[in-house]
Amino acid sequence: MKHDFDTVIDRMKTSSVKWDGAEALFGAKDLLPLWVADMDFKVPEAVSKAVEAKAAHGIFGYTTRDDGYYDSIISWMKTRHNWTVEREWICHSPGVVTALSLAVQAFTEPGDKVIVQPPVYYPFMSTTENNGREVVFNPLKEQDGRYSMDFDDLRAKIDGSVKLLMLCNPHNPGGTVWTKEDLQTLGEICLEHGILVISDEIHSDLVFEQGSHVPFASISDEFADSSITCTAPSKTFNLAGLQTSNIIIPNAGLRAAFEKETARNSIGMPNSFGPVATEAAYTEGGDWLADVLDYVKGNVEFITGYFKEHVPALKVLPLEATYLAWIDCRELGMSPEELESFFLTEAHVALNQGKAFGPGGEGFVRMNLACSRSVVEKAARQIEEAVAGLDQ
Repeated sequence: MKHDFDTVIDRMKTSSVKWDGAEALFGAKDLLPLWVADMDFKVPEAVSKAVEAKAAHGIFGYTTRDDGYYDSIISWMKTRHNWTVEREWICHSPGVVTALSLAVQAFTEPGDKVIVQPPVYYPFMSTTENNGREVVFNPLKEQDGRYSMDFDDLRAKIDGSVKLLMLCNPHNPGGTVWTKEDLQTLGEICLEHGILVISDEIHSDLVFEQGSHVPFASISDEFADSSITCTAPSKTFNLAGLQTSNIIIPNAGLRAAFEKETARNSIGMPNSFGPVATEAAYTEGGDWLADVLDYVKGNVEFITGYFKEHVPALKVLPLEATYLAWIDCRELGMSPEELESFFLTEAHVALNQGKAFGPGGEGFVRMNLACSRSVVEKAARQIEEAVAGLDQ
């Protein structure tokens, strides 16, 4: 491994939401923060150099996206995911969550329904509800640690008011990589009923079996024509703070409607550093990403084995993608409120609580493993000691 991820980098007093913001959010001191999905790793050196060169220029005026930016995205999608993307399909958004909200505004009316598949990334629900639309749950089925879609339930939930389906591909928090067959069936149902698919593929590069991710829009021209794909370098390369996402919309009519909403909200222009960082990451960050995936896989194996040996009441679901472990804590027999209090006040670890991810998330927690091994080990020991204290 060429890159050092063992060294712990102090992120306190850097305006880090994850570290500096934990106490205010969780209401407890001395927490080990393993919650929000950013990495505690330095970005690829090529990204740092590109940002430093931009900073050294000293002028940070209004910024556009040049040929190198678009070419890097197109090349990355083709090389990593075997998907040919055209330049004009690529739209800007500060973030994927922003794009979800824009899509709800552009393609639904107040009172319309949006289908989500819980337990799932909680902004799927909040962006829908905050815009005055109704969330319809199509819960996933969990068997032997892997999630699957319930297509019978999906068909039963569809009526004339359903306009959108938000797909998490790969799935967060479950870590499932949807197969082409999964996506084919889902897409055919949505086509049949005229439902637009918003596919959040922000974790698509973070798959442990390279090539296993299938972009929804790559399956057929019909799927591409009736979907919006949300991508970004933010999870892949730890660039969330640079507020740059790439929203891919092959359908010209859908693209125009999305960009009209972007203009209405006055958020169509990137910051000065996002495009140069994106280009550097996609053109020179492949080796770094390979090392990150190997390292995170080691963290997954460690925490899985540690809990199996020392804290058997906690079970880590098999992880096919993301750096976010989904941990089944139901054997502890706690309510969601008790579970949250337990991890904060007894284990002193800040995790995302499963209840936030909707129905089916109760009794689970999500742990961010994109950090140094020593931090994961410390969290494991604190949790072990806290669970042992329950019997005293």
